[in-house]
Amino acid sequence: MTHVYRTTATYATDEARSTWKERAARHSLLPLRLFLGVTFIYAGLDKLTDSAFLSASGAGSIGELMNNVRNTSAVPALVDMALKNPEGFGYAMALGELAVGIGTLLGLLARLAALGGVLISLSLWLTVSWQTEPYYYGNDLAYLMAWLPLVLAGAATFSLDAALAERRRRDL
Repeated sequence: MTHVYRTTATYATDEARSTWKERAARHSLLPLRLFLGVTFIYAGLDKLTDSAFLSASGAGSIGELMNNVRNTSAVPALVDMALKNPEGFGYAMALGELAVGIGTLLGLLARLAALGGVLISLSLWLTVSWQTEPYYYGNDLAYLMAWLPLVLAGAATFSLDAALAERRRRDL
């Protein structure tokens, strides 16, 4: 059976369908932005409000976590760098997650925020969840992959980036 695609004629049903498809395509990354933005804001706030996490040693501390993953990580030098100042590293991680989450949620410097998300997720995958077997049980690799579409596409709708771009177009 041969299929023929009509390229010249348009029908009311085709127009309604393409409008819906175009709208869906335009907003397709919005759920991902919302999820990643809220999740990273929550992760950053959770770290900043947990005094045990922001300690160099002790149960639940960033120092203990880094010591525990030191010998099983893919990049022990990265863990060693964090162990030089565990509290500082914990604050940097928390503030980075907060900045990435806010930028992603608001769509402000969205590609840069997503790149920050990639770097955070990559560093966590190579250190904390590297030893997870099978690899797909570790969530950091999934987060890393989830950030990539936002690095490539940015935040085209419902974002401060889009509002600023529209304002620049009107001013020209």
